[in-house]
Amino acid sequence: QVQLVESGGGLVQAGDSLRLSCAASGRTFNNGAVAWFRQFPEKAREFVAGIKWSSSTTSYADSVKGRFTISRDNANNTIYLQMNSLKPEDTAGYYCAASTLYRNYIPEQDGYYRFWGQGTQVTVSS
Repeated sequence: QVQLVESGGGLVQAGDSLRLSCAASGRTFNNGAVAWFRQFPEKAREFVAGIKWSSSTTSYADSVKGRFTISRDNANNTIYLQMNSLKPEDTAGYYCAASTLYRNYIPEQDGYYRFWGQGTQVTVSS
């Protein structure tokens, strides 16, 4: 089993920055990917950013390109999402997700990801 615990959410103003963390435990990831999703009220989760566990390959949703950066610290099994220039429309619950299945790309479908954290709320005021 894998446990994912997110932290770092909060209330900020438009233009501010936040860094989310996702601490993974339970098993190591030699393959697969880790991603951040977000969910708006009464809407499906949407892919935000992903990173392959064993390479530097990353992927971003168009809505966050140039503002958000995903990174990982393999030694500490932690994944980060640096969010800059935050906008009110970034307000959502943010979830960390992981999969150990090999793909030669980073899937954006939530069905690929077997393990999920409990989420952390990000609220951006205008």
